[in-house]
Amino acid sequence: MSHSVADKKKLLNRVKRITGQSVALETTLQGEPDCLAVLQQVAAIKGAANGLMKEVLENHLREHLGANDLTNEQRSHEVEQVIHILKSYLK
Repeated sequence: MSHSVADKKKLLNRVKRITGQSVALETTLQGEPDCLAVLQQVAAIKGAANGLMKEVLENHLREHLGANDLTNEQRSHEVEQVIHILKSYLK
Protein backbone atom coordinates (compact mmCIF):
# COMPACT_ATOMS: atom_id res chain seq x y z
CA MET A 1 0.00 0.00 0.00
CA SER A 2 1.78 3.11 -1.17
CA HIS A 3 -0.42 5.76 0.37
CA SER A 4 0.88 9.00 1.80
CA VAL A 5 1.60 9.40 5.50
CA ALA A 6 -1.55 11.53 5.83
CA ASP A 7 -3.65 8.75 4.26
CA LYS A 8 -2.12 6.15 6.57
CA LYS A 9 -2.78 8.33 9.59
CA LYS A 10 -6.39 8.79 8.51
CA LEU A 11 -6.84 5.03 8.01
CA LEU A 12 -5.21 4.23 11.35
CA ASN A 13 -7.52 6.73 13.08
CA ARG A 14 -10.51 4.90 11.53
CA VAL A 15 -9.16 1.56 12.80
CA LYS A 16 -8.66 3.02 16.28
CA ARG A 17 -12.25 4.26 16.22
CA ILE A 18 -13.48 0.77 15.26
CA THR A 19 -11.35 -0.73 18.04
CA GLY A 20 -12.81 1.69 20.57
CA GLN A 21 -16.34 0.93 19.43
CA SER A 22 -15.68 -2.82 19.66
CA VAL A 23 -14.30 -2.49 23.18
CA ALA A 24 -17.34 -0.42 24.16
CA LEU A 25 -19.63 -3.10 22.74
CA GLU A 26 -17.78 -5.83 24.62
CA THR A 27 -18.05 -3.85 27.85
CA THR A 28 -21.76 -3.29 27.27
CA LEU A 29 -22.36 -6.99 26.63
CA GLN A 30 -20.58 -7.94 29.85
CA GLY A 31 -23.13 -5.97 31.84
CA GLU A 32 -26.91 -5.88 31.65
CA PRO A 33 -27.19 -4.39 28.19
CA ASP A 34 -30.17 -2.62 26.74
CA CYS A 35 -30.93 -4.16 23.34
CA LEU A 36 -31.17 -0.76 21.65
CA ALA A 37 -27.77 0.28 23.01
CA VAL A 38 -26.23 -2.92 21.63
CA LEU A 39 -27.91 -2.43 18.25
CA GLN A 40 -26.70 1.16 18.12
CA GLN A 41 -23.11 0.12 18.87
CA VAL A 42 -23.20 -2.67 16.27
CA ALA A 43 -24.55 -0.18 13.70
CA ALA A 44 -21.75 2.26 14.59
CA ILE A 45 -19.10 -0.44 14.15
CA LYS A 46 -20.57 -1.49 10.80
CA GLY A 47 -20.66 2.14 9.65
CA ALA A 48 -17.05 2.67 10.69
CA ALA A 49 -15.95 -0.54 8.92
CA ASN A 50 -17.84 0.51 5.80
CA GLY A 51 -16.13 3.90 5.90
CA LEU A 52 -12.73 2.22 6.18
CA MET A 53 -13.55 -0.13 3.30
CA LYS A 54 -14.71 2.77 1.12
CA GLU A 55 -11.55 4.75 1.82
CA VAL A 56 -9.16 1.86 1.11
CA LEU A 57 -11.12 0.72 -1.94
CA GLU A 58 -11.22 4.21 -3.43
CA ASN A 59 -7.48 4.67 -2.89
CA HIS A 60 -6.77 1.25 -4.40
CA LEU A 61 -8.88 1.92 -7.47
CA ARG A 62 -7.27 5.31 -8.06
CA GLU A 63 -3.67 4.25 -7.43
CA HIS A 64 -3.62 0.73 -8.82
CA LEU A 65 -6.37 0.37 -11.40
CA GLY A 66 -5.99 3.96 -12.52
CA ALA A 67 -2.28 3.51 -13.24
CA ASN A 68 -1.39 4.17 -16.85
CA ASP A 69 1.41 1.61 -16.94
CA LEU A 70 -0.76 -1.51 -16.47
CA THR A 71 -1.18 -3.99 -19.26
CA ASN A 72 -4.70 -5.15 -20.09
CA GLU A 73 -3.89 -8.48 -18.46
CA GLN A 74 -2.67 -6.83 -15.24
CA ARG A 75 -5.72 -4.56 -15.14
CA SER A 76 -8.06 -7.53 -15.64
CA HIS A 77 -6.30 -9.41 -12.84
CA GLU A 78 -6.63 -6.40 -10.50
CA VAL A 79 -10.33 -6.05 -11.36
CA GLU A 80 -10.94 -9.74 -10.62
CA GLN A 81 -9.19 -9.41 -7.26
CA VAL A 82 -11.32 -6.41 -6.29
CA ILE A 83 -14.50 -8.19 -7.40
CA HIS A 84 -13.56 -11.22 -5.30
CA ILE A 85 -12.98 -9.04 -2.22
CA LEU A 86 -16.21 -7.11 -2.76
CA LYS A 87 -18.23 -10.31 -3.08
CA SER A 88 -16.76 -11.54 0.19
CA TYR A 89 -17.37 -8.19 1.90
CA LEU A 90 -20.96 -7.87 0.71
CA LYS A 91 -22.10 -11.35 1.83
